[in-house]
Amino acid sequence: MPKDLTIKKVLVIGSGPIIIGQAAEFDYAGTQACRALKKEGIEVVLINSNPATIMTDRDIVDKVYIEPLTIEIVKELIIKEKPDCILPTLGGQNALNLVMALDDEEFLDQHHVRVIGTDTQTIKLAEDRLEFKKLMESIDEPVAASVVVNHVDDALEFARQIGYPVVVRPAYTLGGTGGGIVYDEEELYDICSNGLRLSRVNQCLIERCIAGWKEIEYEVMRDNKGNCITVCNMENIDPVGVHTGDSIVVAPSQTLSDKDYQMLRTSAFNIITALNIKGGCNVQYALNPDSFEYCVIEVNPRVSRSSALASKATGYPIAQLAAKIALGYTLDEIKNAVTGKTYASFEPTLDYVVCKIPKWPFDKFVNASHHLGTQMKATGEVMSICNNFEGALMKALRSLEQNIYYLHLDYLAEMNKDQLRNQLKNVDDQRIFVIAEALRKGISEEDIHQITKIDVWFIDKIKVLIEMENRLKTEELTVNLLKKAKRLQFPDSVIAQLTHQCEQDIHRMRIDNNVRASYKIVDTCAGEFDAKTPYYYSVHGGINEAAFQDKKKKIIVLGSGPI
Repeated sequence: MPKDLTIKKVLVIGSGPIIIGQAAEFDYAGTQACRALKKEGIEVVLINSNPATIMTDRDIVDKVYIEPLTIEIVKELIIKEKPDCILPTLGGQNALNLVMALDDEEFLDQHHVRVIGTDTQTIKLAEDRLEFKKLMESIDEPVAASVVVNHVDDALEFARQIGYPVVVRPAYTLGGTGGGIVYDEEELYDICSNGLRLSRVNQCLIERCIAGWKEIEYEVMRDNKGNCITVCNMENIDPVGVHTGDSIVVAPSQTLSDKDYQMLRTSAFNIITALNIKGGCNVQYALNPDSFEYCVIEVNPRVSRSSALASKATGYPIAQLAAKIALGYTLDEIKNAVTGKTYASFEPTLDYVVCKIPKWPFDKFVNASHHLGTQMKATGEVMSICNNFEGALMKALRSLEQNIYYLHLDYLAEMNKDQLRNQLKNVDDQRIFVIAEALRKGISEEDIHQITKIDVWFIDKIKVLIEMENRLKTEELTVNLLKKAKRLQFPDSVIAQLTHQCEQDIHRMRIDNNVRASYKIVDTCAGEFDAKTPYYYSVHGGINEAAFQDKKKKIIVLGSGPI
């Protein structure tokens, strides 16, 4: 299906200022998409109130308007620039809400502006809690027992029928804003009132709480012909009850059976087909860990935080391809930029483990509550890649810029078993450190699972790290032990601390015995094809795949790390 030649000029709405739930991920996605549109010869007009974004650079788009992202300003811009089309799915929830408001007023029709990519009817089906619930029921996709309300009294009545706790999910909000898990009528009254106020359509979903189930995400793509692929599936270490933006996430999923994986993949395809998604889409599930029962939590019919993570985890540029699909191309017509040979219809293959850890601002707001729930609190995230989960977790911890180099906090080391058991009940940003300390103190993996509902597989992997700590403390540091510790990504400083040696001596021992990091390729295809534009991650104990051209001079650019 060739490009739609009627599209000459596209208005792109940016995401505005960096806020919790809507940070640099949307600049990353929007920049990709704007470049793709411009490369296709489309005139790109951008409105964004944040001057610090890459997308507002004149090299990225043709015209930039640094203006408030309000309905009135966007109307004025449409009248002035007369774009053929508007692309609403790259600027997060803010852009989506603006376009929906313009569509409700029939302003876009009056000025002959077409919404490209995922259209407004699809956005309404996915974002409106009542419409989405009806659609899921019509295609036999399970959702938690719930009711859509426009008044607090209706929420209170439903909660009396099914009992507490219940979850409040406002419509058309970002990062769980205005929602939460509530345990009594007073909490429900306060949270639901606030959620209704924040919702663009004065609407909240009140649903049965299934906290404790596994939370799984599928990042999927669909084109105008109905071709669908799974870009990536991700698993939250924290069970349902913690917003996915506040959870440690791994990709691909580590604890799903093949039957689980295929069941949810098929469901994701059914959902995006029923919604008529054209581009990228994120589907979130709750999966009963003791059966094949699952519930659809929600669908983001736009580029999301998870899209940025999935893009980097796989090397598959979701936003760029979503922009091309919006122009009319199909997945089997778009070449994969990484391989230069395969097409976008070729599902990415991961032969490594990706770990994302949120970055919270609690070091700046020392008196803020550290409790994590369905409202996101993280301001950003870090991502690491390794050929084993333990190593990916260790690398991600070091990336947080908190002077933490392994799973150890001094104040937790002073607690006894009973204190740690109580601490495990707290759902906060330090729970993974509490799990590690509980394992050091001899609390069983099953006990920790019963308290936290975190899958035993993840707890066992943390135990592998604790066992390595013990070996480094109690055994002579041989070359073989050093290699095993480095494979798990223990830094030299931690090995020196645990073995009571000098860090320089550890470094010298590594170099003398050729225990060095090697670099592996992220190429979307697990090495099946040569990569033209790969990127790399480091591991210990592997063959180096980074081909260096010594003829060229090189410059290293150091990034800024997490927001």
